[in-house]
Amino acid sequence: MFARRTVVSERPNPLHQLIAERRKRGASHVDLTVSNPTAVGLGIAWSDLRTALDQPAAATYVPAAFGLAEARRAAAAWMGPDVEPDRVVLSASTSEAYTWIFKILCNPGEAVAVPRPCYPLVEWLARLEAVEVVPYDLYFAAGRWNIDLDSLARAAPGVRAVVVIAPGNPTGALLRRSELGLVETLCADRGLALLVDEVFAESAGVFGPLESEVVTAAHGPRACLTFVLRGLSKTCLLPQCKLAWTTVCGPDQQVEQALMRLELVADTFLSVASPVQHALQPLLASAPGLQEQLAARLRDNRAALVAACAGSAVDVLAAEGGWSAILRHPLAPDREVAESLLTERGILVHPGWFYDLEGPYVVTSLLPRPEVFAHSARDLVAGLVEGGA
Repeated sequence: MFARRTVVSERPNPLHQLIAERRKRGASHVDLTVSNPTAVGLGIAWSDLRTALDQPAAATYVPAAFGLAEARRAAAAWMGPDVEPDRVVLSASTSEAYTWIFKILCNPGEAVAVPRPCYPLVEWLARLEAVEVVPYDLYFAAGRWNIDLDSLARAAPGVRAVVVIAPGNPTGALLRRSELGLVETLCADRGLALLVDEVFAESAGVFGPLESEVVTAAHGPRACLTFVLRGLSKTCLLPQCKLAWTTVCGPDQQVEQALMRLELVADTFLSVASPVQHALQPLLASAPGLQEQLAARLRDNRAALVAACAGSAVDVLAAEGGWSAILRHPLAPDREVAESLLTERGILVHPGWFYDLEGPYVVTSLLPRPEVFAHSARDLVAGLVEGGA
């Protein structure tokens, strides 16, 4: 009766099962996987959000497939002076943008190349569009994560597009100009599209100075059809205000064809609410202050984590951006370590396998309130050294 694309495992996730059991008996836990800034005291004040949304024009509905012109201009201005508003497409979320792009690029059963390690959302978004994923590898060397170009070349045959996430989740890796150029050339030579997910872009360099060669894919001419994704959820810490934007770049003829097809899809859904479109310009104006607040939280929590690891057999992998930290520990397998940490210490972290990280890793969010995080970081490291007990 049901479609294969929505088949889910009937075996409960062990961590979810443990959480449910703890809740039944009234036991709490510290959530070090939290990704919602509004749950940890980050984000715009309600009075400022209410002012931004209080736009009389929002009382009138104006259907526009790609979004209202004023909102597209605001998104283009945020991306940079060389981004044309006519090449900006609004959607309700970057997740929705992925599905629209998959719709116009892939027939059912065709595939896209996706990085590994990576947050598993992209795989599910593809699956729900009846699109397959072919992984390509990232590797950690010289203090940063890098694209394994040989692995990408092996993945390229038979795919319709390559997905790059920069900064990576959970790796925090940025995209170098040299890497972008090589990936772009591969895509152009093989007739593939490039999707660059830059939702964490505002966190680039938060843990140290940026190298000059780090780039955003929306700037400059692109040799292949390129889609660059951003959204309010991360830029303005507003997951509750559903709006994202996609910048379409590349050869003019391919961009024109992509926009024609995207217009059909976007006009079919008309998913972006009017109030948030009218509020986009003032909301983006608040982004620099919100990002400063976020950056301080990320740096403080990462420093606390590094301090907690000092002198132990646990280390924090270097990162250039993003909201997460990857810890390498002496225990294995990490699936059991995560379960033990929750059971014995009441600390919830993601096991490395959740992101296809091979080896003894766990991943923690850097968003929790500092007073909670500092204590929990020490307890987490102790658990990783002692086996959770």
